[in-house]
Amino acid sequence: MTGGLPPSPSSGLLHLPTFDKKVLAACVLLFLFTLLLYARAIRNGFVNYDDPAYVTQNSHVLRGLTLSNVRWSFTTTSEANWHPLTWLSHMADVSVFGGNAAGHHFSSIFLHACNVVLLFLLLYSATHYFGRSILVSFLFAVHPLNVETVAWVAERKSVLSTLCFFLAIGAYGAYLHRKSVRRYLLICLFFALGLMSKPMVITMPCLLLLLDCWPFQRIALPDHHTSWNDFLSSAKKSLIEKIPLFLIAAASAIITVVSQHRGGAIGHADVLPLRFRLENALLSYVLYVVKAFWPVRLAVFYPHPQGRLSLLVVLLCAFALLSFTVLCWRWRAHRYLPVGWLWYLTALLPVIGVVQVGRQAMADRYAYIPLIGVFILLVWVAAEALGARVSPRSLTVLSAAVVLGYASMTLVQIGYWRNSYLLFAHTLQVTSKNSTAELNIGKELADRGQNDLAEAHFRNAIQYSPDLGLARYNLATLLQRENRTDEALQQYLLALPRMSDPLELAQTHNNLGALFLARNQYAEALAQFDSAIHINPDEANSYLGRGMVQFQFGQIDNALASFSKAAEITPSALAWYWTGRCLEARSDKELAIRAYQSALGLSPQFGAARSQLDHLRDSAK
Repeated sequence: MTGGLPPSPSSGLLHLPTFDKKVLAACVLLFLFTLLLYARAIRNGFVNYDDPAYVTQNSHVLRGLTLSNVRWSFTTTSEANWHPLTWLSHMADVSVFGGNAAGHHFSSIFLHACNVVLLFLLLYSATHYFGRSILVSFLFAVHPLNVETVAWVAERKSVLSTLCFFLAIGAYGAYLHRKSVRRYLLICLFFALGLMSKPMVITMPCLLLLLDCWPFQRIALPDHHTSWNDFLSSAKKSLIEKIPLFLIAAASAIITVVSQHRGGAIGHADVLPLRFRLENALLSYVLYVVKAFWPVRLAVFYPHPQGRLSLLVVLLCAFALLSFTVLCWRWRAHRYLPVGWLWYLTALLPVIGVVQVGRQAMADRYAYIPLIGVFILLVWVAAEALGARVSPRSLTVLSAAVVLGYASMTLVQIGYWRNSYLLFAHTLQVTSKNSTAELNIGKELADRGQNDLAEAHFRNAIQYSPDLGLARYNLATLLQRENRTDEALQQYLLALPRMSDPLELAQTHNNLGALFLARNQYAEALAQFDSAIHINPDEANSYLGRGMVQFQFGQIDNALASFSKAAEITPSALAWYWTGRCLEARSDKELAIRAYQSALGLSPQFGAARSQLDHLRDSAK
């Protein structure tokens, strides 16, 4: 059948042809199979790549769902994004599971399983092809490229935004079945929630236009029976209908660009000129498809070629993409061909690297939604090519073999996410000159106390990417712990102009302040702490450091204000101890006693606080 679409154009995605036991059984099978496949990930821990910023070292998230944290989630652009729904999901996990990584992993796996079932229901209700729809959903469930999205806690935003994205498409199907303002507003709501989870779903209005071509067939593609005028007329009508969605997308784009500029995530043109970014984009478009077929040598981070691609490779990639696009258009009578391919190209466009965000060339997580188009294209082509030549049983066996083959590769890939060391050791094996992998395995080794090995990896990272300020920062902290203060000072000063993330820059100033304080260079220490507080006024350690310097200068009132602010941000024994010292210096002995008691309440073994408290009590007798 042309285009592989039996239902009438009025059919809506939520208007299932027959919601019978077979459909219910398929949903249960897909859901349980996905949970079983990813059960191994529940034993994994957090990793040191983005997980600290999103969960394990985020003071707001670690306090769980509170009214103040809800307000923070809607106002912050932390991590160079505005995604309040993502923050709320992490806070909810902390409220339920605490710091237990298993619970956080289960939430992501559960959302992925829901996405798999939703994809099946959406595809089946729109096309009425049961076998093809369930195979596409199985491929989505088990494909190794999706492991990064599901097994990485910090990528909660991808599975969450995709859930909202699928619900928005379902609402669109319901709207087409019976149009009303209420149903259209439901589309807008789910789309907005998706953007509030991760802005990658920003292309949804364009993807809905593709769905209007197939499977809804609301847009008449030009062919022997349909003129270009008919195509333009139907396309114009569909486009006008989606203007509110495009306005929501435009608002999200503005918020995202502002957030990423504030967070220093957008690459500068002098580092990655437009030509370098376009060359990498062409190669990445091809590589994602290659990895869809043969998902090997997968890595959490792929280094950017930065202009090292040969002209021949770039031209071959451009030729391959253009040729396949033309081929799909020539065979547009089978509508799933151009729609599946254009879905892939369009959904991947925001993260293909023309606007460079981060340092990576590509990322497995970016393929989560785009590859659905490729899966649909391949399954429909295979079904129509083999359907008349191969028995249904043989097709089922072949499909099961493909699914189980990918599932076995996924099981292996999940194992690499067990901890930071395994993850980045594997990444170093499958990539070359990978400064980010060197940096993160160095951080893991430093946390394990293997300083010599860690230092070697930090220096490798600096060698491969001299502009990577975070590598110099981590090397400096290691040197500072080893009391190699002169070397540490040099690396901190080299890191400062290379730090792009404001929080990381503030922490660099803070550590420099601590280093100067330990060297009794009080004026220099005060300047660094002031700079850290100016950039990040929510870091308690910076106020502690500034208060200690002010105390040394005899600025007791200023020091008391700094220590009080530190205790307000993060109550700690040290903050209360120094608050007591300031109060004692002002002869406020009763308040000083209370401060020392607060310090001991948080840390009963704090000897200095105990000594000061005993001294005050003795003098009061």
